[in-house]
Amino acid sequence: MPQPYTPTSRTRLVREADRAVYDREAAYRILDEGFLCHVGFVVDDQPFVIPTSYGRDGDCLYIHGSAASRMLRQMKDGVPVCVTVTLLDGLVLARSIFNHSMNYRSVVILGKATLVDDPAEKLQALRLLSEHIIPGRWADSRQPNERELKATSVLRLPIEEFSAKVRIGPVIDDEDDYSFPTWAGVVPLEIKAGTPINDSRLDPGREVPPYAKHYSRRR
Repeated sequence: MPQPYTPTSRTRLVREADRAVYDREAAYRILDEGFLCHVGFVVDDQPFVIPTSYGRDGDCLYIHGSAASRMLRQMKDGVPVCVTVTLLDGLVLARSIFNHSMNYRSVVILGKATLVDDPAEKLQALRLLSEHIIPGRWADSRQPNERELKATSVLRLPIEEFSAKVRIGPVIDDEDDYSFPTWAGVVPLEIKAGTPINDSRLDPGREVPPYAKHYSRRR
């Protein structure tokens, strides 16, 4: 069921506003299908953007990080961040170079990320991150030990200020260009899993689990 959301002055789209999607459910579908987010932040007036894994729990995003990372050294009471997730669905090849485009779905989240200190919440967040990437793997793997937990940090970001942007559909050319003699159309793109490759030291007879054998990113 759609959950309309009123954008803020910082998240309301100005350029190509017709592609804006101000709906929480639609934004969450994009987040749940994506693999990586890019986290933007500023340290001593220098902008940084880092790619990292994430997981969603309701209206909260958990972001994975190293305890030694530059961003986490700035935490204290939290750090303002801009988180983006983008899914690329196709290349739109128009007759005019100017009208070439891409079909995509993206989400931008603004807010203050805070460090997760509670051990139980931290472990739960790491489980969410694992299950976000490949459901079923967490229960089938060795759980993090104390040393690994200390070396890993998790940030919590409430999904309160956000916007989504979507471009779908065919080529849109200028009317005069439709007679130009070249091919035009859409080249679809998708993430497709290949056949799993056994580790060289895997126990003989160990079968590929269904979550790896039949892996799909579509949710």
